[in-house]
Amino acid sequence: MHGPTPPLPLPTDQLRFAMPPMHESAEDERRHRKERLAGALRIFGRLGFEEGVSGHITARDPEFSDCFWVNPFGMPFKHVTVSDLVLANQDGQVIEGRYHVNQAAFTVHAQVHAARPDVVAVAHCHSVHGRALAALGDLLDPITQESCAFYEDQALYDHYTGVAVDADEGRRIASVLGSRKALVLRNHGLLTVGDSVDAAAWWFLSMERSAQVQLTAKAAGRPLLIEHRLAAATREQAGGDLVAWINYQPLWQDISRSEPDLLS
Repeated sequence: MHGPTPPLPLPTDQLRFAMPPMHESAEDERRHRKERLAGALRIFGRLGFEEGVSGHITARDPEFSDCFWVNPFGMPFKHVTVSDLVLANQDGQVIEGRYHVNQAAFTVHAQVHAARPDVVAVAHCHSVHGRALAALGDLLDPITQESCAFYEDQALYDHYTGVAVDADEGRRIASVLGSRKALVLRNHGLLTVGDSVDAAAWWFLSMERSAQVQLTAKAAGRPLLIEHRLAAATREQAGGDLVAWINYQPLWQDISRSEPDLLS
């Protein structure tokens, strides 16, 4: 006897798969970027990436491309809402919002944005494992699938001159970053960029975790390096901003559903 006929598989076009949204107006895109920025800041706050008033994520305004949305100076990441965000021009002058911005941090972000018109968002925080990697002056080694996403797409800013407060220092940092997506600032921390807030935030999260894995593996023994050909191939598969955006969506869904007040 024949068993029951199994149900037919659903057509793939009937299955949900999130992709970056298209926007009909600059106003809609601005709102979207601000929502994602507030959400990313809250995620960073959950993960303990704050260190006093250090740490920022900036997002380029879609209409005024030399102006950037940023978290308010001195406000805990976990409390930021869309309406709290500050819009500053490339000189760090506030043009919309009720709070100051951290001039030292903003100077670096503004210069990176200026050098990279393709970049929508820049993330930099003083995370624990990122600072440990930076204290060693090391880059990420190709020892896991995740770290391969940064293979030959990261750089080391091999200087420390104190708190970066001038445009020249910001331009030097931007120059070393070049066309890459990630930078280790020696004795300082990590910086990542992306063509969306989601991508920049994901690269920072992934870089921080990869730093933790590398430090742990080196403390336990001698990590085995993935050979150049495979590391480069893995980067091509997993190192694009669209892949970063897709990887970030579960985090966005979690923070936006569990803390919907961030959208206010």
